[in-house]
Amino acid sequence: MKFFHLSDLHIGLKLMNRDLREEQMDILRQVIDLAREEQPDAVVIAGDIYDKAVPAAEAVEVFDSFITELKRAVPETEMMLISGNHDSGLRLNCFREILDEQKVHMIGLPPRREEEYIEKVTLQDEFGPVNFYLLPFVKPSMVKQIVGVDENGNNLSYDATLHKLIAREEVNTAERNVLVSHQFYLPVGENAESVERMDSEIRTVGNIDAVASDVLEAFDYAALGHIHKPMKVGSELYRYCGTPLACSVSEAGQQKGVIMVEIGEKDPKTSVKITVLPLKPLREVRIIKGSLEEVLAQACEDFVTVILTDRVDLDIMDMQDRIRMAFPYLLEIRREVLRKADYSEQLMAEKEQDPFELCCSFLKDLDDEEKTILRDVIHTVQGVK
Repeated sequence: MKFFHLSDLHIGLKLMNRDLREEQMDILRQVIDLAREEQPDAVVIAGDIYDKAVPAAEAVEVFDSFITELKRAVPETEMMLISGNHDSGLRLNCFREILDEQKVHMIGLPPRREEEYIEKVTLQDEFGPVNFYLLPFVKPSMVKQIVGVDENGNNLSYDATLHKLIAREEVNTAERNVLVSHQFYLPVGENAESVERMDSEIRTVGNIDAVASDVLEAFDYAALGHIHKPMKVGSELYRYCGTPLACSVSEAGQQKGVIMVEIGEKDPKTSVKITVLPLKPLREVRIIKGSLEEVLAQACEDFVTVILTDRVDLDIMDMQDRIRMAFPYLLEIRREVLRKADYSEQLMAEKEQDPFELCCSFLKDLDDEEKTILRDVIHTVQGVK
């Protein structure tokens, strides 16, 4: 069984107000070409189809074109998509039953009532069934009718919610199982702060959305979305594929790609082969650092953040014009602060100065009565009678 693992398309995203429609269409064409070449049995997209819950018409048009062309390139391939935290689950859930008949499984909402379960799509190969569990982005409040609340009537934590939600599926581990999920999973025992996150990701205060990855152990592979940098979660078999296209400057230099997963016969040493098929963006996201002349010598048509290290003052208008001529897709210009004033001597002098004299020098032009009041206040604070 062979399938593609993608996530976090973020169609409609702007990079520092730069429209990425042309770049996104180009990268999606590459995905279609790879599918045509490899002929996977399934294409899995693990959430954040769009960058906004209510996407612009142009973004919907790009997605529509992508799915249409992908289906034409591999008509027998099953398409499986779930909603992420950027998507509207209700909108993505539209025409669900009709699309299922066309081998397009677009799941926008998790189970919310007792009689509902995680959507499962089962495919067959020469070794038997492969079960794909399609779990959209979950907030505890969405599924509290199923998983319950704590002793105080409050929603459970993200971790407890996901563990209960997946446990009720009673996954048959004698068969091959794949989880498709859009959450923040952590290797057991690791600290959320140690995970490198990209500037384009939405993060919760205190990382309250973190979920321990032991919940994934029932699955032969976990196709994960949400983290924008390609990353493993405590195992070669639990993976974030990352964004297919850089969504922020913090992703500069990352090699993007599609994960191709091949699952063989189920046994204690299940043969799961993982290959990353590289994607090449129309324009790279780059950070170029140096003096003005060093920077200008690297002129290109990529998306560029320029960091200037010149120690001398520059003619602002001339500098900006020259940089914009060299980099037509310039994102921003930064100046590295190399000169720092040394206030240590001044601070030492102030520490040694009498508090009354220091206050007088700050307030200035105090008359005798005001000085008397000030001296009384300082003595009160210092505890002097």
